[in-house]
Amino acid sequence: MMTQFRRLVASLLILGLALPFQAHSALVASDTAIDHQRIAGLLERADVQERLRAYGVDPAEARARAAALSDAEAAQLVANIDELPAGGIGIVGAIVLVFLVLLVTDILGYTKVFPFTKPIR
Repeated sequence: MMTQFRRLVASLLILGLALPFQAHSALVASDTAIDHQRIAGLLERADVQERLRAYGVDPAEARARAAALSDAEAAQLVANIDELPAGGIGIVGAIVLVFLVLLVTDILGYTKVFPFTKPIR
């Protein structure tokens, strides 16, 4: 009976960790001047400029094109940027997290997944 409960708990933990979870960010209100400033600010970042150069785009040309965007286009671009995931643990992070949860449950004696652990009981 207790073994079944332990397996159920371990299965639920694994299932819960396997489900994708990411945070999303969004602006509450959008002003056209703020949209243009935000795009200009993003284009000034060194990592963005490096990425643009890697794609063969001159950062100065990208800034000029961003400045020429209409208010509606700038608002749409900022809205799309805000819909992108703000964070996530990625596949490596998920694997490490599952490993740590299974390790802790092994040490606590709820599961026996890893042969190198000894339960504390």
